[in-house]
Amino acid sequence: MAQFDVHRNRGATRSGTPYLVVVQSQRFDASKRRVVVPLLAADAVQTAEPSLTPTFVVERRDVLLNPLQLASVPAEQLGERVCSLADDSDRIVAAIDLLISRAWG
Repeated sequence: MAQFDVHRNRGATRSGTPYLVVVQSQRFDASKRRVVVPLLAADAVQTAEPSLTPTFVVERRDVLLNPLQLASVPAEQLGERVCSLADDSDRIVAAIDLLISRAWG
């Protein structure tokens, strides 16, 4: 499991959240958990802040990153790896930076 790999969501929320993207640094691969951000079905969500929720295409499906739902899950609960967003990781990192930035308070 590499940073920015996209995995199928095997959980109960998979219809609205079909994928999870691993954002945890590979430095912590020894951990049995992975920090992930959900990729939500874009047609089911409206967003007013595109820089916080950038859109990606995974398996010909529009999805958007929702860092407000960042979570840690056991690695063995991640589904099959379907792709990597490493080539577009700048937008993921920027969204997480925006979320945790002290710029507004």
